[in-house]
Amino acid sequence: MSLFSLRKSTPSSPVSDSSGAAAAGARPGTTASAPHPLDAVTLGAFSAPTSGERAAKLRAWLQTEPSPELMNEVYKELSQRDRGAAKPLKEKLDEVRRQKAQEHIGIEWAQKAQALIGQSRMNLADALAWQRDAARAGAPLSREPLAGLKLALADRVKAIEDLQDRVQIKRESAVLMAQRIEVLSTKSWREAQSSAEALRADVGLWQQEATALMEDAQWASVEPKFPPMLDASRQQLQLVWDAFEAALGLAVAADADPQAPLPAVPVWADELRVARGEPAEAAASQDAQAQKERREKAQADLERALSALESEVAQGHGKAAPKAAADVRALLKSQGRLLGPELEARAHAVLAQAGELEDWQRWRADQLREELVKKAEALMAPPEGQRLGGRKLQETLRTLREQWKTTDQGGPANHALWKRFDEACTQAHKLVEAWLLQVRQQAETHKAQRVALIAELRAWTDSHAGQTDWKAQIRDLHNFSERWREAGHLGEKAFAELQPQWKEAMHAAHAALEGAQSDSIARRRQMIEEAETLGASPVLRIDAVKALQQRWQAEAHAVPLERKQEQKLWEAFRQPIDAAFQRKSHEREKASAALNAHDQRVLDAARALEAASAAGDAQKIRQAQEALEQAMRGQAPTASAAEPAAGPAAIEASEGSSASEVAEQQSEGAVQPTPAQTPARKLVAMRGDDRPGMKKAEPAGRDDRRGPGGRDARGGRDAGRGAREGWSDARPGREPRGPATPRLGDAAFRAQRQAIEHAEAALRKLAAQAHGEVLTQLIDAWENRDPAKVPAAQALGRVGAPVRAAWVQAIGAAPKAMSPEALLRLEMAAEVPTPADQVDARRLLQLQLLTRRHDAPPADTWGKDLADVFGSSHEAGAARRVQNVLKVLLRR
Repeated sequence: MSLFSLRKSTPSSPVSDSSGAAAAGARPGTTASAPHPLDAVTLGAFSAPTSGERAAKLRAWLQTEPSPELMNEVYKELSQRDRGAAKPLKEKLDEVRRQKAQEHIGIEWAQKAQALIGQSRMNLADALAWQRDAARAGAPLSREPLAGLKLALADRVKAIEDLQDRVQIKRESAVLMAQRIEVLSTKSWREAQSSAEALRADVGLWQQEATALMEDAQWASVEPKFPPMLDASRQQLQLVWDAFEAALGLAVAADADPQAPLPAVPVWADELRVARGEPAEAAASQDAQAQKERREKAQADLERALSALESEVAQGHGKAAPKAAADVRALLKSQGRLLGPELEARAHAVLAQAGELEDWQRWRADQLREELVKKAEALMAPPEGQRLGGRKLQETLRTLREQWKTTDQGGPANHALWKRFDEACTQAHKLVEAWLLQVRQQAETHKAQRVALIAELRAWTDSHAGQTDWKAQIRDLHNFSERWREAGHLGEKAFAELQPQWKEAMHAAHAALEGAQSDSIARRRQMIEEAETLGASPVLRIDAVKALQQRWQAEAHAVPLERKQEQKLWEAFRQPIDAAFQRKSHEREKASAALNAHDQRVLDAARALEAASAAGDAQKIRQAQEALEQAMRGQAPTASAAEPAAGPAAIEASEGSSASEVAEQQSEGAVQPTPAQTPARKLVAMRGDDRPGMKKAEPAGRDDRRGPGGRDARGGRDAGRGAREGWSDARPGREPRGPATPRLGDAAFRAQRQAIEHAEAALRKLAAQAHGEVLTQLIDAWENRDPAKVPAAQALGRVGAPVRAAWVQAIGAAPKAMSPEALLRLEMAAEVPTPADQVDARRLLQLQLLTRRHDAPPADTWGKDLADVFGSSHEAGAARRVQNVLKVLLRR
């Protein structure tokens, strides 16, 4: 059912359906039960109760051939009620529209056909393309008037083609008639005289027929190559016939008069000599020289033609080979009796090769044409994602047509393939035409955008005439330039028209900015001269340099320049000032080039620390560090600190000397006795008292205002403050500072810093190596049950002697069963992960430890737990877990 019900309201219904009445389009003042105005016209389609009945009534109504306007009005009313019932009406309307469209198309193509038929000179290609294009456009070619016009065009095309065929036939008949005349020249002149009348009648008939062909109504529509062909045949036949008649007349005259000259035909001349009684040998001797010259000339011509043909055949050229072969055939035909057998056999062999080459070229040309046809047809159905763009498609079509033209030059034409190729190219060119239309529309849009941009630039120039915010103007002008650059493509002609206008507007917009930049450049050059003057002065005035630099920065911020030019001016401004500062720095460095004694001691101590770091002895490294620190503080190195620098002999001597001698050496080796320093006071966080007369370093006393004494127990106003004269004495005095540390030079500072960094890295490396060796020795002692391999207490770090003794005792005792909780407690103490199969046991142990509140945590009993592990047998898995634990615990 449709959205609005079309059922009539029953008489018993007191209220009609307002929505149905509105959908029925009832006029104001009519009742809901009133029939639709179009119901009677459509044979009751609007009042039908069901959709099927409405459709049936509409089909019956459509059989009456109603007008399109009435059908359109009924469809508008009914489509809002029931689209299914209105479907036949919509199909009928579509059919009417198609018929109208076909009628318009038929009229258009009929006009084109009539224009073609009415032309005095009709192009065959246009006539053949009319039917194809009309069918492609959907024109009704099977109905009049297009059907009659199609037959008329076909008849005229057939007449033109028949006329062209007759021209070719006439050309061949002219060649055959010329051959007849040539054959008669080789026979007796009396036989030629007897055949002259019939031959004259044939030549005249040929000339009349040729004239009739040229006077035909379709002669103007033949292809351009046929009229010259017929004219050439006509002229050639006339020349041959005139020569034959002249020679025959000379022969008749020579027969009647013995003194008359002989004809140029050799056979007739010999016959007349014999008739006059002249010996044939004498005649032969007279003509021997001329015959020899003719033979040599004929052989030379044939040799030249054969050389050209052989060259073309050897190179495989197809364009000049047919002409060269035709020249050789013509020479063989005209001068065959003057040639030798060897040369004639060679000519026939080369002609056979040329014929094979022509056949191969024809076959190859067809293959190339088929490839071009496939390429042209593939342009309309390219693979997915490989469709060519408009310009690329246009270039491809141009290339394909040029290749086809080149192929036609090498062989005879193939009209069937040409039709397929031309149709495919025409279809593909429609896409090119659509692209060209789009390009033209885009060009017009881009031109309008550029014209609007030029107008906007001129308006901007007028509005910013008196402003001096040059940075904002540069940004705006740069934005205009970017918009012009991105305004889209234009043709060369349109761009040549707009570019001068844009340059003129841009030059006017830049005029004020360029003037300000020129003034700024002049001011900057003046500041450069001032900088050169300041740099050349013997005493460098820092205040003047700063003021000049500030002026330069203010000028640079006020008027920006092009980056390259501004950088160039800045370099010229900075160069004399930098040269003055470099000269000053060089003089300062030259004054402090010589190292003082303090820097030399620091350098020596840094070299000693570098040597100790390279040796890899931790004790020597620490001693060298201490010596370096003393040297940096300006103190004399102690005996212990001087040992690494003194070498092994000094170390042995210091070990053998007494304490008094060492003290005595220290007192002698000191450069200056260091004053006794008072111990630093320990800083304690306390609340200060900032009341007048109180010491801020002592904690404030209790506030008695809240005590039991109350406010009266506080005393007078000045109670507890002390005398005013004692305020300055109540502040504690400053502790005396030690002697000032000498300042290091750059070389000494860098040397000591580098030496300290290398020493710290070496100590870290030695500590890591020692830690790994301790772990290896400890695991090895457990595995071999050898207490002697347990590392010393000093190597174990913070492990106490009782713990080490417990480990030694556990390793030396007989192995026993391992406590299941020992390894878990160790891993909990080190906070390292537990193997997956022991995770549940570890969680259970953690829960149990939560209930043992008075037991020590695993972090405090890991030494005892490790002794329990060492008391058991060595296992590879347990050893790995112990090693992971000790890596963490021994570092704490």
